[in-house]
Amino acid sequence: MSTNGIGNTYAAQAAAQSAAAAQTKDSGKVNKTNGQKEIGNPKLSEKAQKYYDQLKKKFSNMDFILVSADKKEEAQANMSKYGNSSRLVVLIDDEKIERMAEDLAYREKYEKVLRGATTQFAQMKSDLGSNASAVKTFGMKVNDNGTASFFAVIDKSLAAQKKRIEDKAAQRKEDKKKAEKQEEKKKAEESRAESLTKDDEDSDTITVTANSWEELMKKINSTIDSFYGGNVRTKEETWVGQRFDYSI
Repeated sequence: MSTNGIGNTYAAQAAAQSAAAAQTKDSGKVNKTNGQKEIGNPKLSEKAQKYYDQLKKKFSNMDFILVSADKKEEAQANMSKYGNSSRLVVLIDDEKIERMAEDLAYREKYEKVLRGATTQFAQMKSDLGSNASAVKTFGMKVNDNGTASFFAVIDKSLAAQKKRIEDKAAQRKEDKKKAEKQEEKKKAEESRAESLTKDDEDSDTITVTANSWEELMKKINSTIDSFYGGNVRTKEETWVGQRFDYSI
């Protein structure tokens, strides 16, 4: 009697059972739901999705982007694509959301980071003064070790526009007694400059990263200053925020 047929049957049954087990393991997870912003193909269980919806509602002043575990490095490398200057962008992966949904201590650790970021983000934007207008995106990434890292995408053309506006304001103050013809010429030049700025607004960016809010603010200021010989900020603006505690 041949045993090949029996062996093949057992092998087929084992393969079917393995496939069924894998399907059962992932059966409770879904792909794209509730119009959430995603990178890759993140999957969440029903419980994790419910918690994630609650998290976004709790921190509604933030712009959450859910990242699949295999796309974390890609998300890190393409920070400049996730633009939002008015709301803090938060990159968080599906594995962390799953664990936060199950582990209350782990959840509290990360929510504490987010709560601190709410205040610190607003304060940093205030302390940046007019330099904040040159930042296209402010963001943070939740790390595996319970900390967060921060990034900012600086638009060179917006920084250039900011400097032109400041220079023109100073020039107008000094040239109040100039002839009307000269004033009209200056307005025409301003109009052309503003038009060029709008065309080039998204053409060139620089992304800076940091491990703290204080470090991020310093890097933003030094980067913008380096574009234009350190003349972008006023003397008074360099004093702002020197005593604020940005630590988490």
